[in-house]
Amino acid sequence: MNKTTVIGILTLLLLFSCDTPKKLPKNKETKQKTPNIIFIMADDMGYGDLGCYGQKIIKTPHIDKLATEGIRFTQHYAGSTVCAPSRSVLMTGLHTGHTEVRGNKQAETSGQWPLSDNTKTVADYLKTKGYATALIGKWGLGNENTSGEPSKQGFDYFYGYLDQVLAHNYFPEYLIRNGKKEFLKNEVKYLDSTAWHGGLGSYSTKKTTYSNDLFTEDALQYIEKNKDTTFFLYLPYTIPHDNGEALKGEWQEVPDFGVYANKNWTNAQKGYAAQITRLDDYVGKLMKKLKETGLDENTVVFFTSDNGPLQENERGYTQLFNSNGSLKGGKRDLYEGGIRIPMLVRWPSKIKPNTISDHISAFWDFLPTAYAIVEGKDSLSCDGISFLPTLLNTTQQKHEFLYWEFNKFGKQSMQAIRKGKWKAVRNTTFKNSTRIPELYDLSIDIGEVNNIATQHPKIVKQLSILMETARTKSEIFPLYKK
Repeated sequence: MNKTTVIGILTLLLLFSCDTPKKLPKNKETKQKTPNIIFIMADDMGYGDLGCYGQKIIKTPHIDKLATEGIRFTQHYAGSTVCAPSRSVLMTGLHTGHTEVRGNKQAETSGQWPLSDNTKTVADYLKTKGYATALIGKWGLGNENTSGEPSKQGFDYFYGYLDQVLAHNYFPEYLIRNGKKEFLKNEVKYLDSTAWHGGLGSYSTKKTTYSNDLFTEDALQYIEKNKDTTFFLYLPYTIPHDNGEALKGEWQEVPDFGVYANKNWTNAQKGYAAQITRLDDYVGKLMKKLKETGLDENTVVFFTSDNGPLQENERGYTQLFNSNGSLKGGKRDLYEGGIRIPMLVRWPSKIKPNTISDHISAFWDFLPTAYAIVEGKDSLSCDGISFLPTLLNTTQQKHEFLYWEFNKFGKQSMQAIRKGKWKAVRNTTFKNSTRIPELYDLSIDIGEVNNIATQHPKIVKQLSILMETARTKSEIFPLYKK
């Protein structure tokens, strides 16, 4: 081949390389259009447990950074006041007047009441849009071989606890990966099978492997393996939920007390603070991984809690930390302390840093929000309203009202409704279906101190009617005694 021929060939190659743009692989093109979504959820963490929400003692620098780099909601609500129904609301976009799971009811032979076969979850919807879907952590909406198993509810990958009673123990006998048990080196003592938990309650006598550490390691590996795809990662940790079945004084299970080891506190208080700071460290590792993999700019990160913290008189530690700030009540009631929770969202170049929003929103808004992020519009039939406009600082549609109901072990139930500044709470509805609700003006009484129902009978009547029309009857989770 002579010199002239070689020059001609090189010239042609150069021309083609300049005139024909390089086409990215299909998954790369998709990633430019739709972001990854990571939803991180704490368990039983209060509105006031984070520095960015006023916490003065517990250190949460990495989570606080999410607030400075994104948006902090001041009026966001959980789906319910306990674990299972709150998660059911989150997954289905239906509030507790419509979603299937409305309480922590145990199913036979074990586990919580499962989601049914015809349920459509946020994972189902995102999967139809080409997303890989993963759940790492605590599920609580159906055990193995039930209709509620994650693989039947839209998740390609699962690692963690299916049963939320087993999840009370942070040093468990085993975790489940895609339907198979993986046994750990912990030694576990299970409790009496005649108790309410059917023998699933436990504590460990040999504590070797900490489940939440494993969740974080698995999540980091998942992000690395899926950096060239578009994914939805649901990451519900069990921190700082306590293990009520553990020995007295050992309810807050954590490998060490960290920076709180030398504090003049009870072990439960040290453990609670250490759990939250450990969770904060997990968030820091996850954010670092997003930067290392080049996914940081194209990933929306949500951080929240499934419900409020334990009542101050239950264990004593939430009182020390003022876990609910100025809110009334806590877990298992429908006052603000049981359902108003932190919500942080970070999306670089989309959400203006250090934004604070007083938009009134709730767990049932996550499904339409996620769908709108992917599809560009909120076109789903559910109780939620996408808060994507709030994230992008555009015109936001508002809820007419928010509604909750809670069935506690089939023995007592309660309702709450918020409409603008008004909040109505009706307790013991199981025994008294005509009980007059309490009424609070949250614009001037966020602590729900002054029941002003007698001063506003028309408002009470209006909200009482909504309490009836906002729901459908549930035989499994009855609101009233038959």
